[in-house]
Amino acid sequence: MSDAGQTSKFWSDLTYHRRWLLDQAEGLMDFFQYRAINPKGGFYDLDDEGRPLPNANAVRGIHASARMVHCYSIAYMLGRPGAGDLIDHGMNFLWNGHRDQKNGGYVWSMNDDGPADTNKQGYGHAFVLLAASSAKLVGHPLADKMLADITEVLETRFWEKQHGAIAEEFTADWGPIDDGTYRGQNSNMHLTEALMAAFEATGEQHYLDKAESIADLIIRRLAGATGFRVGEHFDTNWTLNKDYYHPDEMFRPAGTTPGHALEWARLTLQLWVLGDKKHAWMPDAAKNLFIQAMSLGWDKQKGGFFYTLDWDNKPAKTNKLWWPMCEAAGAAHFINQHLPHDPFFEDSYRLIWSTIANRFIDHRNGGWHEELTEDLVPAHTLFPGKGDIYHAFQACLIPLYAADGSLTKMIGETNGGISA
Repeated sequence: MSDAGQTSKFWSDLTYHRRWLLDQAEGLMDFFQYRAINPKGGFYDLDDEGRPLPNANAVRGIHASARMVHCYSIAYMLGRPGAGDLIDHGMNFLWNGHRDQKNGGYVWSMNDDGPADTNKQGYGHAFVLLAASSAKLVGHPLADKMLADITEVLETRFWEKQHGAIAEEFTADWGPIDDGTYRGQNSNMHLTEALMAAFEATGEQHYLDKAESIADLIIRRLAGATGFRVGEHFDTNWTLNKDYYHPDEMFRPAGTTPGHALEWARLTLQLWVLGDKKHAWMPDAAKNLFIQAMSLGWDKQKGGFFYTLDWDNKPAKTNKLWWPMCEAAGAAHFINQHLPHDPFFEDSYRLIWSTIANRFIDHRNGGWHEELTEDLVPAHTLFPGKGDIYHAFQACLIPLYAADGSLTKMIGETNGGISA
C-alpha cells in the first residue's frame, strides 16, 4: 500500500510515529554507546554486526569523533545514562590528540601512533566547532576553550571575507595543498550547521552572520543560478567547475549530490528562523532544493536517492546511501512546519521513512546499513561498515521537536521533553 494520499495529518504529530522514531533513536544509541569507544582514543568504525572493524591500527578521522561528541551531548541532554563518558572520551581525543599544539588547528586523522594525516581540512574544523558548541550546552570542562580555539582558527586561517566563506584545506604548517585554489561547498555547508549551533550556544551574532553569508553565496547565488542544483566544486573565485573529478567519492563526488540539496533545504529554513525570518529568499530556496532533489534524485522504480547525478540530471553513481534519506526526512519535517501545506511534502516524508524502515534499518544486527546497491541490497563500496550515528540519530529526533532551531536548542528549550 502506498503511503501517499493520506495527508490530512502529519505523521510527526501521531503518537505511534513519534514513539517509533524515539525507539529508532534509542536503538542507534545502544548500538554505538557500548561498542564504539576505542581505548586508545577516538571511536571504532563497526562492522555490520557491531564489532570493531579488523584493523590493528585504525585511522580515526576528526569528523567521526566530533560527531560522536555532538550526538552524545544530545543524548546527555535527553537524560541518557552513560552518555557523558562518550563526550569525555571524544573531547579529550579532539583536544589532546587532533589539536596541533605547535602550528594550531586540528589534524585530519589519527592512529595509535599519532597523526596519520596532518592536513587541516575545513570539513573537520567545522565539526570541531559543532562538537564544542554542543559540549558547551552540557557544561563540559573543555568546551569553552575549545570553542574559543576553533573560532580563532576558523577566523584567522580559513575565513575569506571577500567571498564570505571558507577555504578548503592546508598543510600542517598552513601552506597550500596542490595549487590552493580548490573551494568546496560541502565543508561550507557543514560549517553553516556548526555556526548556527555556536550562535545558539553563545548568543554571539558573528556566528550567525557567517552562516548567512555562506548560505547567500552557495544557495541564493550559486545554486540559484543552476536551477537549485547544488554545485560541489569551485575554484578560488567560486566559479563552478562541472568537470571536477577526485578519486575520493566519499567527500568529493563528481556532478551533483541530491543529498546535499536536501541538507541545505533544512539548514536554510533553520537559518531563516534563527535570523528572525528577515531573508525572504530562504523559504522559496528550501522548497526548490527539496523539490529538485526529490524530482531528479529519487529512484522512482526502486526507491532511494541516487548518490550522484551528472549535470544532465542523469544518475551517475547509482548506489543508495543512508545519509540522503536522513537529510530528506529532516528537510520534509522543516518544510511541513514552515511552508504552506502541500501534500507533496508529507507524502515525501512518509515515503522516505517507509523506505528507511524497510531497507536501511538493520533489524537483525542493529544500526543502519550505510550503503545499498541500486537494487537496495546492502553493500560496502564506499563505507566498510557502520561508522556513523550522526545522520540517522538526528533524523529520528528532528521530527519530535518544533522546527525552530537545532536539536540542542530545541531540547534545551523543552528541558529534554518529548511528548508521545
